[in-house]
Amino acid sequence: MPDRLLAFLTLCLVVGAPIGTAILWTGDLILSFVFFYPLFMSGLWMFGGLYFWVHWERHWSWLPDAAPPPLPGNPLISILIPCHNEAEHGASAILAALDQRYLHIEVIAINDGSSDGTPALLDRLAAIHDRLRVIHLAQNQGKAMALRMGALAARSDYLVCIDGDALLHRDAASYLVAPLIRHPRVGAVTGNPRIRTRSTLIGRIQVGEFSSIVGLIKRTQRVYGQVFTVSGVIAAFRRSALDRVGYWSLDMVTEDIDISWKLQRDHWSIFFEPRALCWILMPETLRGLWRQRLRWAQGGAEVFLKNIPDIWSWHHRRLWPMVLEYGVSTIWAFALLLSMLLWAIGLFTFLPEHIRVDTLMPPAFTGLVLATVCLLQFGLSVLIDRRYEPGLTATLYWVIWYPLAYWAICLLTTLCAFPGVMLRRQRQRARWTSPDRGIKEPTP
Repeated sequence: MPDRLLAFLTLCLVVGAPIGTAILWTGDLILSFVFFYPLFMSGLWMFGGLYFWVHWERHWSWLPDAAPPPLPGNPLISILIPCHNEAEHGASAILAALDQRYLHIEVIAINDGSSDGTPALLDRLAAIHDRLRVIHLAQNQGKAMALRMGALAARSDYLVCIDGDALLHRDAASYLVAPLIRHPRVGAVTGNPRIRTRSTLIGRIQVGEFSSIVGLIKRTQRVYGQVFTVSGVIAAFRRSALDRVGYWSLDMVTEDIDISWKLQRDHWSIFFEPRALCWILMPETLRGLWRQRLRWAQGGAEVFLKNIPDIWSWHHRRLWPMVLEYGVSTIWAFALLLSMLLWAIGLFTFLPEHIRVDTLMPPAFTGLVLATVCLLQFGLSVLIDRRYEPGLTATLYWVIWYPLAYWAICLLTTLCAFPGVMLRRQRQRARWTSPDRGIKEPTP
């Protein structure tokens, strides 16, 4: 059966099922699902994050200047840095990678057809630092191809991959590689990115987002055994695992989501290591934030539709919770759209009582419930993450209502991404452009 037909049937299942079911629902029941599902997920993330902390994290010793974990056998670590137009930020990222306290490393910078001063910058740095090697690609081939070339050139089986504007903590490589050495079936370890762009409200609230939402989600997914995606900005891979699954796909918008699913379909585990810190730049404008999150949503939809036709065999049963989480989240977005359409239609015409939506306002206690859940979620995340980022408590002032914005962004990007992915005739080589990285400020 052609891939597009399978994708179409999948969309009918994902979208048509809730629409058909909604015909039997009352308007109140639709609104209850729309309102309570985000609250349920917040509760799940809090429980999962707390379990991760109690079961593992609270036993870990971590101080900014403490000695990194010892790596048996003193293996070589290859740090891959794909760069595209990184003349402004590339030097700081490379120097931070070279500054690892674990000395047995090599750094490979891959210039992916940059049109600015990146090639000359990389060559100058390589002339100074013996542990730095540079690969030049004549044309922009995309991040996935850059990572492939770096992996093929690397001399180690342990690959730490970061973005060209990311600043690694001095012990991040050690923390990322340690689980790969201890656990032979671990194929990847995702790190803990922290935001350093904080000059606008959008930048500041993302500090809280990465702790209270992204951090808790990663911990929760690690608890039930499957991680939806490694962090594209900081992750470590076992090269032998990458070789088994064919490395990064060249035609996927988000190569990090795709490689995560490919590894887990091949029964490799993915760990989350919160002590592997990396300071990153994020968008600080609404336009930049929208483009970033839309790309993430498109990547998630691509990977979901790519894998959904043959994921239901018992062989892949460990992936079912991840598929269920993503599927229900997508259904939630279309259910909210449906409730809004029914409400709007009901303003101008008569609808049967059992499908009529009289109001889009949730129950009267909504404000109290949302405020309570927000405070609990942010309080728990601060309790867990404060040792990695001093002063994190101050972000509560800026992000108390961020979950509303988070779910609004999820709604809009999902509604835009799914049709876009479905209507695309065929996937093409995914090439990148320089994103909005906000206004750079000193690392805390």
